[in-house]
Order: sequence, then structure tokens, then C-alpha cells
Amino acid sequence: MKAVILAAGEGKRLRPFTETLPKVMLPVANKPVLEYVFDAVKKSGINEIVVVVGYKKEVIMEYFKDYKGLKISYVTQDKQLGTAHALLQAKNKITNTFIVLSGDNIIDQNSISQLIKDSSEYSILIKEHPHPSKYGAVFIEKGKLREIVEKPKEEVGKFISTGIYKLPKSIFKTVEELASEGINDLTSVIQEIMKKGEEINTIKADLWMDIVYPWDLIQINEIMIHRSSFSVGGTVEKGVTIKGDVSIGKDTTVYSGCYIVGPVVIGEGCEIGPNACIFPSTTIGNNSVVHPFSEIRNSVIMDNTHIGSNSFIKNSIIARGAIILNNFSSISGDNTLEIDGELKKLKNFGAMIGEDCNFGSHVVIDPGIIIGRKCNIVSMKKITKEVPSNTKVM
Repeated sequence: MKAVILAAGEGKRLRPFTETLPKVMLPVANKPVLEYVFDAVKKSGINEIVVVVGYKKEVIMEYFKDYKGLKISYVTQDKQLGTAHALLQAKNKITNTFIVLSGDNIIDQNSISQLIKDSSEYSILIKEHPHPSKYGAVFIEKGKLREIVEKPKEEVGKFISTGIYKLPKSIFKTVEELASEGINDLTSVIQEIMKKGEEINTIKADLWMDIVYPWDLIQINEIMIHRSSFSVGGTVEKGVTIKGDVSIGKDTTVYSGCYIVGPVVIGEGCEIGPNACIFPSTTIGNNSVVHPFSEIRNSVIMDNTHIGSNSFIKNSIIARGAIILNNFSSISGDNTLEIDGELKKLKNFGAMIGEDCNFGSHVVIDPGIIIGRKCNIVSMKKITKEVPSNTKVM
């Protein structure tokens, strides 16, 4: 059996972090989201994967060019018209029953294994969710799928579609029929299959998480860091206090006086401290530096980032390549943001900083503020509203 993984999308609601990376390559506990999908598929016994790529496809293909013995082939979706259109690009790679997954959702091995083992010709993974109106709400009758309602206006039921299916190759006939009518979403294909009298079995997923907005990265990072494997490499000097599960990559140095409380993941080639404090649910990417007397809590710090001394970072996301001088502060609190035409209320959230930004000393950022990539903010500034990419704040 093969797996088709849909990984062509951009993830506009995750900007600025997806301006140079496809959504599936955003890091969670220092691993791209797509890597969790690949690992779950491999552990379930599938070794052949067809990946549908599009936006920034070269980033994906370079990262997974020789990955754990998996046989990976790529097909391209030139225009992101919908999930069924994406699946259609893989038609010539499929010879029999297969599973289809999204590359930007965290899924576990056990859930995929249940899907594979199910004897039904058509099966879907569903998940209980507190807000089904944000997704496709599913209605079930005697264990079979009765209906999917995409983003219902009212909170109905408690289960949603994960968009993960086991399907026969014959599904492509229906996909092509609907595509000829300009219908390109997989949900409509499934509805059409049911109209034709096919039964679709429902299986409850154990672990399934979706990253839609930047702040989802913090929540999912916190969950997945608890599921990480932990090992200490590099050099940990005398006088360092480590409590709980802490992973330290090779060629990383943690200097004397540092205080680290897990779960924490620190990448390779980093320098931490001396006298820095790293608190739970923080990940620090490869080749990053945290200077003395800085404190980081529940944050995602990506690769090649420099955090100046006496800085305080909480509930924040800092993308790769950011250079931050001393006495930086990200204030954590509540805010309301407009994303993709919708107002979103944030609770207890810090800063969201795009890649390759430069900050002078003594910069303070209000709660829930998004700063685009390649921004330059001079010293002694307080940032109270969104800063677009490629902006200089004088």
C-alpha cells in the first residue's frame, strides 16, 4: 500500500513564517511537521510515499532527499485548486488501495495502522474536537459516515474529518468527473461517493492536530515536545542545573550557571549562557545563541537565532536568522488580530517574529504582535502594532 501526502499548500494564514517555507516545513519540537507525518506512515508499515508538492517544493525535496529508507516520489500541483485536484496529480503513481493524508497535520502511527487494517473499501479517520465549526463536521450512523458539513455556521456534533482516508484506485474516476464540473475538493468527492451508495467506515484517530494560525505552533510544540526523545550531547559545563527531560544536540555548549527545566529541546551547534534560564516547552533551533542572563519560557526559537543578554521571551515564536540585541522583551498577554479577514482573540501570547529580522537593544513588543520577515527595528522602540515584512522602524 502507498500513502499520498498532500503538501502543496502555502499556508497564508501562517505568514510571515510561510513566506519562505511551505507550511509543512514549519518546525515543531525542532522537526518539520511533515517529518512527523513521514515517521507515522513509515512506522505503520508503509514504505512508499507519493508527495504532492507545489509552493516552495524545493525546500521539501531537499530536506527529504534520502530519508530513512523511504521510497519517496514527487508530483507537482502547479495551482492549488483544492485537495481533490492535488490528489489527482498522484493518479499515475497509484495502482491499488492507498491512504491519503495532509502533510500539515500531526498524526500518530496507531491511527494510521487502524486505518490500514480496516476491512472496508472506504475508511475515514475522524477526531473529536471542541470546535467542529472550524472544520468539516461529520455525522455518523452505525459507525458509517452519513455526511460531512464543511465549516457549519453552528456548533453541531463533536467529530470532525481529519481529511485522512483509505481509498481504492477507482476513486479517481469520481475525482475526474467532479473536476470537469469545477469541483476540486476531496470532501465533495466523498459526498459523491456516498450518493452512489458506497459506505465509508469511520475510525477515531488517537492523535491529530492541525496548524492553522501562528499561535497554533506554540500549543502543538508544547504537546509534541512531551513526546520527543531526549538525549544530552555537546558540552554541559559544571554548575549547570538541568531538571526534567532536556535534549541537547551535538556541538552545543551550555555554559556554567544555566538553569534548564524540561521538557526543553535544544538543537545542534548552539551556545547557551552562561547564566541563562530556559523553562518548559521551549525549543531552540540549530546554531542558535542565547546570551547570558536571558530567560525563555514556552517559546519556539528557530535555527540561526541570536538572543541578546538580559532578554525575556515568553509564549513567542522567533523565526530563523533573527538577530536580537540585549534587553529585549516580548510581553505576554491578550490581543485581537485580524487574520485572513477574521478577528482572532489571543490569550496570554507573546511576539511572532519573522525570519532574518534585526533588533537593536531595549526593544519591547506588546502581546500578540506579528513582525514580518527582514524587518529592522532600532534600539529603544516599543512595538504596539503589526510590522509588515521588509520594514525599518526608526
